Amino acid sequence: MKLKQIGEFEFIKKISSDCLVRPDHVVKAIGDDAAAFYQDSDTLTLVTTDMLVERIHFLKESVSGFNLGYKSLAVNLSDIAAMGGTAGEAFVCLAIPEDCSMDYLEDFYLGIKTLAKKFKVNILGGDTTGSKNDLIINISVVGSVPKDEIMKRDGAKPGDVIYSAGFLGDSRAGLNLILNNIAVNSTELKRLRKAHLLPEPQLEEGRFLAQMKRVHSAIDISDGLSSDLYHILCQSRRGAKIYAEKIPVSKHLEFFCSRFGFNSIEFALSGGEDYKLLFTVSPAYSDEVAEKFQKKFNRKIYPIGRITESERVDLILPDGGTRPLSSSGWDHFKDNDINEPQ
Repeated sequence: MKLKQIGEFEFIKKISSDCLVRPDHVVKAIGDDAAAFYQDSDTLTLVTTDMLVERIHFLKESVSGFNLGYKSLAVNLSDIAAMGGTAGEAFVCLAIPEDCSMDYLEDFYLGIKTLAKKFKVNILGGDTTGSKNDLIINISVVGSVPKDEIMKRDGAKPGDVIYSAGFLGDSRAGLNLILNNIAVNSTELKRLRKAHLLPEPQLEEGRFLAQMKRVHSAIDISDGLSSDLYHILCQSRRGAKIYAEKIPVSKHLEFFCSRFGFNSIEFALSGGEDYKLLFTVSPAYSDEVAEKFQKKFNRKIYPIGRITESERVDLILPDGGTRPLSSSGWDHFKDNDINEPQ
């Protein structure tokens, strides 16, 4: 059997057993947005790492060094946000082809440092080595969270309201614009391009939600709404009903889809790289959480569905019809194509 036949997540399942030789102080190992283990009796250390590979995750000729550096750190900070944590330190490892220009690399580090300063993250080191052809980026971030405030994927309960903390699908549209060299000549298209190139990790939002202690489960949307929802459902052993008409899409995405003939809901479901928080809350506290979030951040969170007892996942269509919701989204080892919008 080939790796591409089982995919990324089955591969992770196969290698994740028998990894802990000292499990006593470990709260979360493989399978969540970050590993979590005891720093002291009251605090957990969070560690996350992400790799970006040229021609798999990005095309160097289509992205500036600054934007690539900014995004490379942002995807890691988003993982810390999903756990409810505060980011502290970052380590940057690069495999660099010899013909990569110093101007590009300096611009890359400027992007990293700009975002790091915004969230008060220290860059403490890393490693560099050569690469035959492609630029390879691996960033690790260390953070922390009070032990009684950590948000995990495996706590969803029947009846929970499922929330998205922002619009979905914008990043996929932005990637489509970039890969197809479409002229970005309007405010709407510029916003979509920015959503893909310069995502904003929701660290402040994650900490706020964690401190409320009302969230049962959480994840950041990196692979797509359907795919990342499935991570919560599989680990919680639950199902869901998602209402298509409640999935939040921006007016910029609606403009794009109307102009180029796409379906905005499909972009929101399977696009990926939106880096918005997806989380579940007991219906007893859902109004409280929504009201306090809006008061704090002056914007809404969006209820998009409910957690169910069964492990079935249904998409409720605007006409009242129902169809099964697949776990479509980005999988590193299946037949994804960077030339298709993701």
